[in-house]
Amino acid sequence: MKLRMAWMVILLALAFAAFSCGEITETAGPAPNAVKVEFYVMSQCPYGVQVENTVKPALDQLGKYVDFHLDYIVTETEPGTFKSLHGPSEVAGNIAQLCAKKISPDKYMDFVLCQNKTYRKITENREQCAQQAGIDAAALTECADGEEGKTLLSESAKRAQAAKAKGSPTILVAGKPYRGGRRTDDFLRAFCDAIEGDRPEACANIPPPPKVTAVLLNDKRCNECGPMAKKIQSNLKGVFPGLEVKEIDYTTPEGKALYEKTGIRFLPAVLLDQSVSNDPEGEKRVRRYLTPRGDYKELKIGAKFDPTAEICDNGTDDTGNGKIDCEDPTCKQSLLCRKEIPGRLDVFVMSQCPFGVKALDAMEEVLDNFKGGIDFHINYIASKQGDGFKSLHGQPEVDENIRQLCAIEHYPKDHKYMDYILCRNKDYRNDQWQSCTGENGIKTAVIEKCLTGGEGERLLEENIKAAEAVNVTASPTWLANNKHKFSGIDAETVRKNLCDRNEGLTGCENTLSGPDRRSRGGSCK
Repeated sequence: MKLRMAWMVILLALAFAAFSCGEITETAGPAPNAVKVEFYVMSQCPYGVQVENTVKPALDQLGKYVDFHLDYIVTETEPGTFKSLHGPSEVAGNIAQLCAKKISPDKYMDFVLCQNKTYRKITENREQCAQQAGIDAAALTECADGEEGKTLLSESAKRAQAAKAKGSPTILVAGKPYRGGRRTDDFLRAFCDAIEGDRPEACANIPPPPKVTAVLLNDKRCNECGPMAKKIQSNLKGVFPGLEVKEIDYTTPEGKALYEKTGIRFLPAVLLDQSVSNDPEGEKRVRRYLTPRGDYKELKIGAKFDPTAEICDNGTDDTGNGKIDCEDPTCKQSLLCRKEIPGRLDVFVMSQCPFGVKALDAMEEVLDNFKGGIDFHINYIASKQGDGFKSLHGQPEVDENIRQLCAIEHYPKDHKYMDYILCRNKDYRNDQWQSCTGENGIKTAVIEKCLTGGEGERLLEENIKAAEAVNVTASPTWLANNKHKFSGIDAETVRKNLCDRNEGLTGCENTLSGPDRRSRGGSCK
């Protein structure tokens, strides 16, 4: 069972301090032993902007000992036409900054950092920032608005693609991915460590990072906890460069005592002690993810391994109830212990998740292809909360989950309920759901009574247990034959995964619609 990597959400959400514009030390070129540093960014990505700001003082101090390269992540849809995550203004910003570098390589970072001050207005501050950086504004305009700028961006995009840079910022130091901290001292430390031979004086004056200690409580019985814990430690070093971690295993007396004392439930668990206050900036970046646990603060990372429950594949009675592995009631619904049911197809979705909507749209073609030869089930991802329910997209999604379940309950023959779902998917945010009933044979009154009369809530309460049983939180997630999990939003992916598990199934000889290259796959979590 794969564990969610929610710690990635933490790292992507971190905020860094900004620095004001200033001058980059002018040099005749990099030293022979200069370390090559590559930044791949998007000019309007806040995280790219922030690392540009914090690396600048490090470049000032190290001068010729750093061979610095700045390139841009963008897609060239056809020659001279570009698409960027933050829209046309970002494309224009990328081009202007590349032109500044071409015209004045010793001053272009001044221009970039000036634009960073108001990066959301990057198309408006170009001339002002050129003047402030001492760059010929007329030459910059000629380059940025002409073919030369497009050529520069095309070349830059190719370098980013060659480096396999997809997220902003992607940072390479001496050709290796950089995953350290993003403060100036962090960059200084990393660059100096990579310089071979003679180093500048600045390398001898870098203050050590604040010391922060943590406990990593893990369980050696959990096969997937080890790799997860290793990645957590690696990425936490980017938040707390002075981090020191003590690892404790749950199966030891010390581990069990700590588990009981702190009241945590799932492993692996990262417990920061009071020394976290030694690094105020790092603490600020993770504060919203910290939960008090006695003398510690637990960092929320989305762990799901319960060390007190039966482990379903180790041949041991972990709970002492005389039941081993799949014999234990708590393991019955795990993927490992679930019964193989040929031809069964489950999908787990949120009714207002755009990726879930695409997955259900794809089912029209899938159902038509197999012509009643598969047993299809829709399961919704939500949770019971008090007298109601909680879903990622709020109460409107809860209500729509219920309406769709009502349609499934009352119009199951030949998947008639799909007429309602496919209609709703065309405008799933619109609360006028009644327009998808009536003429298609699905009665408005039937859905309304089910929704408001308590039946729908009972259906949803029972339905969401399926997702909870297999620990599914991402919409869409598929299950072939009741136990084989896969992902995808197109008909061909569904057909292939189902047919891989069902040899000879009629319909497997066909090829269905594959992924749409114009739209990105994904999931709601």
